[in-house]
Amino acid sequence: MSEFQLSLLSIGVVVIVAVYTYGRWQQWRYQRSVNKPDLSDVRDSLRSPVIGDAQVNPSSASEATHFIPTSNAETDAKLDERTDYIVHFILKFPLTAQALDGFWARRFDYSKTVQTIGCNAATGAWERVIPEGRISYSEFKVGLQLVDRNGAISDTRLADFRELLGEIGRKLEADLTLPMVESAMERARELDKFCAEVDQIVGINIVPNSERVLFGSELANTLQTVGMSLQADGTFHQFDSEGATLFTLSSAEGIPFQHHTLDQMQVGNLTLLLDIPRVQDAVIHFDEMTMLAMEVAAILRASLVDDQRVILSKGAIEKMRTQIETVLQRMQAGGVIAGSETALRLFP
Repeated sequence: MSEFQLSLLSIGVVVIVAVYTYGRWQQWRYQRSVNKPDLSDVRDSLRSPVIGDAQVNPSSASEATHFIPTSNAETDAKLDERTDYIVHFILKFPLTAQALDGFWARRFDYSKTVQTIGCNAATGAWERVIPEGRISYSEFKVGLQLVDRNGAISDTRLADFRELLGEIGRKLEADLTLPMVESAMERARELDKFCAEVDQIVGINIVPNSERVLFGSELANTLQTVGMSLQADGTFHQFDSEGATLFTLSSAEGIPFQHHTLDQMQVGNLTLLLDIPRVQDAVIHFDEMTMLAMEVAAILRASLVDDQRVILSKGAIEKMRTQIETVLQRMQAGGVIAGSETALRLFP
C-alpha cells in the first residue's frame, strides 16, 4: 500500500471516530437535559427572603420598604459632639460641595482638624465631602476639632469659624445649627485637661555595651527577625494585623534611620516606645514589647535600662505595666477607648 493510500485511510478513520464521538456527545447532552431536575421551584423559593419561620412576599416587601435617613449614630462615627464643634446645615434643596466655596479656601486656618460630611441626596447616606465632588447633598455638617496634642482651640479661632459658616448658611438660606462659642470652649478646656492627664508614653532603653560597635545594618537585620520594619519617619515599627503601629524603636539621640545610610551609621542608645492612648490592648502589647526588648538586647549584647540608665528590674517593668493600666482605666472612665478612632484623632 502506497504512502498516499495510507494517508487517505488514516483521514477516513479520524473522520469516522469524530462523527461517532459527536453523536455520543449529543446523546449525552440530550439525556442530561431530560434527567435534569426542574429548578424553577427552587429559584422561586429563593427569591422570597425567609426571616425566622415567616416567608415574605417579594412584592409586598418592596412596597413596605421606605427610605429611612441614616441615623445620628452613623453620622457621629465621623464627627463627635464631644470632640468637635459642629455646624449643621439643612438645605432647602440639594447642593454640591461648591455651596461651601467660601469655606474651602479657609479650612486650614484654624490649626485643628476640620471635617465635612454630607447627607447624600440620592442615597441618604452620610459621607465625607470633598471640595471637588459633584454629589448633591441635602445636609452638611462641618466639624472643627476642639483639642489635639497641641492643646485646645483658641476662642478667637473658634469664633471666626462660627462667623464664617454662619455667613455661608445665611446666604444659602439653610436651616442652621450654630452652637455657642462659650459652651464649646468650656467643653474644649475640660477635654484638654483630660487629654493631658492620659497623654503618656512608656519606653524601654536598649544600651549597647561600651566596647560594642553596632551599625545600623546589623540592627535592621536583627529587628527584621522579630517583625519590626523601618518606616518613612526614620523609626522601626511593630504593626498589628490591621497595620496599626503597636510600638516603635528609635535612636535615643533622635537621629532618623535611613535605608541608604544603615551600613555607615553607628548606632548608640535605642528606645522602644509605646504610645498608650493610640494602642488597643496596650497592656498586652507592652508585655510583647518587653519580651522583644529582651530578645533584641540578647542578640546585640546590650542592656535594658530606664531613663536614669539604671538596669531595668522586674519591679520597674511591673511599675510601668501598672501605669498603663491606670491610664487605660482613666481613658475608659472619660469615654475614650485607647486605640479607637476618637483616641487617634485626639492623640495624632
